[in-house]
Amino acid sequence: MSSCPDERLSRRTILAALAGLGVGTAAFQRAVAWQAEQAGKVTAELIQQAEWIAGITLTDEERKAIATTVERDQRRFETLRKVELTNSVPPAMAFFAAPPQEAGGDIRRDLIRPIHAAAPEKPQSDEDVAFLPVTALSALLRTRKISSVELTNLYLSRLKRYDELLKCVVTLTEDLALEQAERADREMAAGRYRGPLHGIPWGAKDIIAWPGYKTTWGAGHYQDQTLDVKATVARRLEEAGAVMLGKLTVGSLALGDQWFGGMTRNPWNPSEGSSGSSAGSTAAVVAGLVGFAIGSETLGSIVSPCRRCSASGLRPTFGRVSRYGCMTLSWSMDKIGPIARSIEDCALILGAIHGADASDITAVDRPFAWPPNRDVRSLKIGYFEGNRPAEERRAQEALKELGVKLVPIKLPDKYPFNPLTVILNTEASAAFDDITRAGVREGIGRWGGTFRTGQFVPAIEYLRACRIRTLVMREMEELMSSVDAYVGGDDLTLTNLTGHPTTIVPDGARDKSPNDQPGTITFTGKLFGETDLLALAHAYQQMSGAHLRRPPLEKLLAAM
Repeated sequence: MSSCPDERLSRRTILAALAGLGVGTAAFQRAVAWQAEQAGKVTAELIQQAEWIAGITLTDEERKAIATTVERDQRRFETLRKVELTNSVPPAMAFFAAPPQEAGGDIRRDLIRPIHAAAPEKPQSDEDVAFLPVTALSALLRTRKISSVELTNLYLSRLKRYDELLKCVVTLTEDLALEQAERADREMAAGRYRGPLHGIPWGAKDIIAWPGYKTTWGAGHYQDQTLDVKATVARRLEEAGAVMLGKLTVGSLALGDQWFGGMTRNPWNPSEGSSGSSAGSTAAVVAGLVGFAIGSETLGSIVSPCRRCSASGLRPTFGRVSRYGCMTLSWSMDKIGPIARSIEDCALILGAIHGADASDITAVDRPFAWPPNRDVRSLKIGYFEGNRPAEERRAQEALKELGVKLVPIKLPDKYPFNPLTVILNTEASAAFDDITRAGVREGIGRWGGTFRTGQFVPAIEYLRACRIRTLVMREMEELMSSVDAYVGGDDLTLTNLTGHPTTIVPDGARDKSPNDQPGTITFTGKLFGETDLLALAHAYQQMSGAHLRRPPLEKLLAAM
């Protein structure tokens, strides 16, 4: 580390860190701070001296790695300390003396339906059936041109056939699926129709619990874990009549596309991973192995694999969908959302799963309507000026054809938000504190270093970051007051911190794709503004049509 005065750790900084950790007496803290200040860095020896208060024991190699990371974090803390925080600025979190009761009556799921309900003719080939969107499958099921059992067996067969290529399945729930499909067929035959997802087979990211089946979180350490819980999102889909086919792969503890069974692959190009962590959910949808899937996002885990694999997806507003029964990575950032073959599919799925839940106090009731009740030509859509990526320039031209009003905007930049990822890292470290203290180092993917470093983040620095997050959220709200949504933008960290919804739309062509894979474009909307956001994305998708392309799975399977 350079010994330049503006880069060295000050004694005050080190004292604050040690005091926040509660390490030693005041005299001890001053002595250690003096030593660190003289050295110009936090050393492995200093980390070793602090281990007793953290309650963990580290190896020499781990001490060195953590010392390096703590120094990096201290520089981030210094950046955040430059933000003036008055006493009136609260952290972006809330305390509830008692869990709120689940609301009722405000959510009208019975009004959620496809824009065009007419049933198409059933395709001649199973391949064509498998790639139909939910909107078409729903109409075929409703008019009994196909049965749920027939559709379920078709998808189970495809999951078994193409998993060798994609490595997207952890556990098939075949018995449950056929039981649910048979019930769906009986109900529809008796005139009891539950809505547009009735009889539709779906896949669950394997952070979503279902009693009697393993919920592995993609991690070797948890690969035999069974939770006696039914996740709210799974329960609501069951109530909607959907059929759960299986648990799909997730990057180890919701990071990346590597899980204990290998790497989940992009159906368009199996030489690369599908990105993560909703890796299996996205791959299975794009390959036509499920009708739709459910994923989750903390910092990119729906957006990233949808972009890599060219899927239609929605990361909803934080608090739109209950996380109960799903693995926690970050209490203040985790979000659950749909991945499907069309944006309208995502709207129908959101209509079934959103709403308040007494088991997740962050989940709230907010209006959502589909079909949308607003002409997209009345929308004001933000765009970014300057030398933008080709997909954003192409999207702007298409938006002009749609007749929306384009408004130049600039993302918030008054406050530093990239250092605020300390919030995610600290919450994740707390969520998995038990395995860190137990000395677990294998079977947890790439998280080990982050979890150990999280033991050395002072509480005051975490809360400072949460307070600055409040300011960033206020600045983002000011921006969104001028538009209904915006197109593109390098905003993944920002919008995951502020909780804004983003939808991903296949569009154009992906650079250097070996199999004519589409590219993608993103649209970001107002908080709880999914109706307008999805209406815009749907109108754009109807112009593009890129979501109708299919990967050449048989050719790729033969080339293995």
